Amino acid sequence: MKLVVKIGGSVIASPINPELIQRYVELLKTLKNDGHEIVAVVGGGSLAREFIAIAKKLGLKESAQDEIAISVSRLFAQLFLKKLGKLSCQDVPASLEQIVQCLKSEKIVVLGGLKPGITTDTVATMIAEKIGADLIVKATDQEGIYNKDPRMHKDAIKLDHISLEDLTQIFKLDKHKAGIHQILDPEAVKILRQTRTKIVIVNGFNPKNVLLAVKGEKVGTLIT
Repeated sequence: MKLVVKIGGSVIASPINPELIQRYVELLKTLKNDGHEIVAVVGGGSLAREFIAIAKKLGLKESAQDEIAISVSRLFAQLFLKKLGKLSCQDVPASLEQIVQCLKSEKIVVLGGLKPGITTDTVATMIAEKIGADLIVKATDQEGIYNKDPRMHKDAIKLDHISLEDLTQIFKLDKHKAGIHQILDPEAVKILRQTRTKIVIVNGFNPKNVLLAVKGEKVGTLIT
């Protein structure tokens, strides 16, 4: 199976959690040993947003703010690559073409952002389209998708399944901005509408949830 695993910065980088990073390294090894082709996309989390805030105070344009955040996400990707060693392509890909070439060498691919104007969510969906992925699993800081923001509404109900069409009615933001913090980026949703790639949102603080999603077990929220 061709898999794209999006590891949210909200999980491993807000604050930075070396132990959890190590567990995700082991998860990627397990998926590889199980015969899957894997591309992992890592977010920059609160550290990236801190640098975005600094860039704003310096008067930098939004595209420059995005570039700073991309650099942070690539630092986290480097940590993964160094721990994976020979199992991975040692350079952080900066284009879809480099990702494809790395996969051809039967290595694990790990990257951060690609270009300004899109989040790592969108990167994950673009990769899924490029390689014809069977599944995207996003590991985030929530149990899945709720009918309303659970951080603001105690009566929010987690959804086991939701359509892409219904998804946009839940989210507040419908376009990208630097530092956007939404469970699924609106630009990513637009790509998913075109590709219809299956995606599961899971609680990333337990990496085993990613394995369960790959095995087709009922976990998190399935978006189709």
